[in-house]
Amino acid sequence: MASLLALLSSAMWGTADFFAGRLSKKHHPFAVLGFSQVVGLFVGILIVIVSGSWEGKVLGFDGFLIPGALAGLFGYIGLACLYEGLSTGRMGVVSPIRSLSTVIPLAYALITGDVLSSVTLLGVGIALIGVFCASGPELSQGLPRKPLFLALGAAAGFGLALTFIAIGSQSSALLTMVSMRVATFFVTISLAIKFKTTGNFSSKEMPTLIFIGAADFLANLLLGIACTKGLVSVAMVFGSLFPIATALLAYKFLHERLLKIQYVGIALAVIGVSIMQAFNVKS
Repeated sequence: MASLLALLSSAMWGTADFFAGRLSKKHHPFAVLGFSQVVGLFVGILIVIVSGSWEGKVLGFDGFLIPGALAGLFGYIGLACLYEGLSTGRMGVVSPIRSLSTVIPLAYALITGDVLSSVTLLGVGIALIGVFCASGPELSQGLPRKPLFLALGAAAGFGLALTFIAIGSQSSALLTMVSMRVATFFVTISLAIKFKTTGNFSSKEMPTLIFIGAADFLANLLLGIACTKGLVSVAMVFGSLFPIATALLAYKFLHERLLKIQYVGIALAVIGVSIMQAFNVKS
């Protein structure tokens, strides 16, 4: 169950990233991000009201409020580094390094008690290498300092965000995600005031924005639930496959060519998660 939820999370994340990437070519990336975060907050509040899921420890690092808020803030930092890094034109450096963010929550899970067999660890390694390759690395021109540091900042931000999602979800996955969106809501308001714009989106773009916000929230929620249904380490690896979904959508609908290394990466990711699923009975 945990593996399936995490895979669904990856699919939704990858799809949301695909549409967000397209809109970000027409509008400021932070406008797209901010609007989608506000939509996610309303989606979360609606789910809480409909489901009546109010229970969960609030305060402390074993509650949902502090980890949720920290996850939101670190996620925003990661996105800021990612967008600034991509603006340097070195996507082949930034995107693959950013994909390694899973290493942080994976290390946390293993340190705090997850036990994986040697074969499962082999699958983890193969899957992570696959995700890295599927992101389209292009290192033939070296590793310029600015894109490298920004990519590392993005990986650290996203990795810490995922870690705090896992921590908060042990109390309440849903309320952790709502706490994330509350934190990012205030960041969004601050950015809107700073840039003096709300994005100037057209009415035709609203359904796409709403989809992005809802899909991103649900992706986070599914991953959080997955962390409570099985091993956090396994859920995080399965949840890290979203670059593959984005690349396949771009190939299908935008007719973007996949690099040979991306084909290799997709194959390695499939092999890796297959090994993990076959040899990890708790997933």
